[in-house]
Amino acid sequence: MKNSIFTHIVANFILVVLVIGVASVGFLGATTNVFKNNDYAPIYRGSGDKQVSLMINVYWGTEYLDEMLAIFDKYDVTTTFFVGGSWVAQYPEMLQKIIGYGHEIGNHGYHHKQHSKLSYDQNVMEINACGKIVFEYGSVNMSLFAPPSGDFGTETLNAAKDNGYRTIMWSRDTIDWKDKDSEIVYTRATKNTDSGELILMHPTKHTAAALERIVKFYLDKGFTITPVSKNIGEIWTSTNNTKAD
Repeated sequence: MKNSIFTHIVANFILVVLVIGVASVGFLGATTNVFKNNDYAPIYRGSGDKQVSLMINVYWGTEYLDEMLAIFDKYDVTTTFFVGGSWVAQYPEMLQKIIGYGHEIGNHGYHHKQHSKLSYDQNVMEINACGKIVFEYGSVNMSLFAPPSGDFGTETLNAAKDNGYRTIMWSRDTIDWKDKDSEIVYTRATKNTDSGELILMHPTKHTAAALERIVKFYLDKGFTITPVSKNIGEIWTSTNNTKAD
């Protein structure tokens, strides 16, 4: 009787191990499938020699954008603004102003949702809703997608790729939405930096106050501040993401 119970326990244990093993292989296979094509993988930094990008994610802070645009214009700098669709719906004229200054426009979703929790179809809806309204007001076809809060899952990456986007993350975060101190923002944007940096920031009072120093720091060090697509090796001009009439 005891031998029978022991044999039954061992058999069940082996079965569980086999099931877990098969599931693990399946999971790893799915992960490998997503990332075997580099077009699916999120990009965390650029490859440009002596180039950095200042990524401006915009859902709020509209009142600081004019100051930031003036600084970029003063130093003849163009970069990438990742805009939220719901923000564009409120401030279409500001989107047009950013485009008018020659900056690249990227997709930041429509409602600032947690994309890792969304289904494939929900990811597609968020991304394409932003794309639609940006094209409506700015005649721009975007090719870069920065998920809100840097939050993404497999379905996010698939949805972005299937709809013509590269998923962009960052190599350096100023965390300016949390730490409201221009000195901290400046330090995080410049300390121990290297070529190819993708530096995340937002339109805030303290970021605007630090921005000119950040721009001057890189220019004085011989860096070029570029749009993200150029930094990651894509062909880019100030009009290449604008659909021709």
